[in-house]
Order: sequence, then C-alpha cells, then structure tokens
Amino acid sequence: MSESHGQPGKTAKSEMASGGRRRLLLALAAAPFAAFANTDPTAGLKRWGNGEFRRFGFLVYEATLWAGDDPQRPPLALRLDYKRTLAGAAIAEASVKEMRGLGADEASLKRWGELMTRIFPDVKEGDFIVGQYETGVARFYFNGRLAGEVADGDFARAFFGIWLDAKTSAPGLRAALLRRV
Repeated sequence: MSESHGQPGKTAKSEMASGGRRRLLLALAAAPFAAFANTDPTAGLKRWGNGEFRRFGFLVYEATLWAGDDPQRPPLALRLDYKRTLAGAAIAEASVKEMRGLGADEASLKRWGELMTRIFPDVKEGDFIVGQYETGVARFYFNGRLAGEVADGDFARAFFGIWLDAKTSAPGLRAALLRRV
C-alpha cells in the first residue's frame, strides 16, 4: 500500500493529478496578466513624433505616433490625449469630414461614420484613445480598453490618413508626428 501527500510511496496517478492541478492554477493565475500584456497597441513599435492639435486656438488633443521603420505604413499606433470634453459622435463626424477631404467616397463615409459613432466614446480632459493600424484592420482603445475595431483596409488607410496623408488638413501636426524622436 502506498502513502500519499508527498510521502515516498506516492502513486504516479496521484502525482499526475496534482501536477495537472498545479499547471491549471498557474495558467488561470497568469491569464489576466497575459491578456493585459497583449492589449498594448504600441508593443513592438518605436516611438516617433508627437504634436498638438488646436482648433480656433484651443488645444483639443496631443498626438503621439508609434510605428515600425516606416511611420506611414502599418503596423502603427496613434495616441490622442484629450484636453477638452467632446462627444463621441462629434469625433466621428469630424473624422468623416477629414476623410472626405482626402477623397473617400460618400457611400463608404456613410458606413464608416455609423461604425465610428458606435465605437468612439464621449471624452473629457485626461481621457485617451489609441488607434492601432494593422494591415486590413483598425482597432480603437479607450483609456487602455478595446472599444472596437473595423476590419476594413480602406477604412484604416483613410482614417490614419487624417494625420499621415500628405493632403492632411493639419500639415504641421503631420510633420511633428513623422519626426523621429
């Protein structure tokens, strides 16, 4: 007859069950940290430039760009740190207006505007949104939590073009973002 609980005669079956429980408990304990670690949209990217966006002289947000070797191609991430209170619908509306100025078609703008209105939250001073651009998809994080994504490469190109396209309405901010720090 064998003994248990760490005694010399412990059975192989008992050891396997104990080891399995231990691995399961360790995996469950690590799961929240693994999920958190994988949600950083700037992970693996280099910090590029940053600058301010002002409207009518008022500071609206500070922007910071992270990218690989080419800051105009995915993967990249753009963080906007808000300095004013804005409605999410107003952010979506302004984004549509900017994408229209870059040549996006009206049917796409209507669809994209509806998507952005559902994704973009109301913001106040101190809030931040990070837009992550990977090939074929744009993801949006609000204060570090995933707010939504749009799996449409044309949308992602047009949306990030608001800041990075040569025809942007904010050329000074574009230059600041593309300047390597």
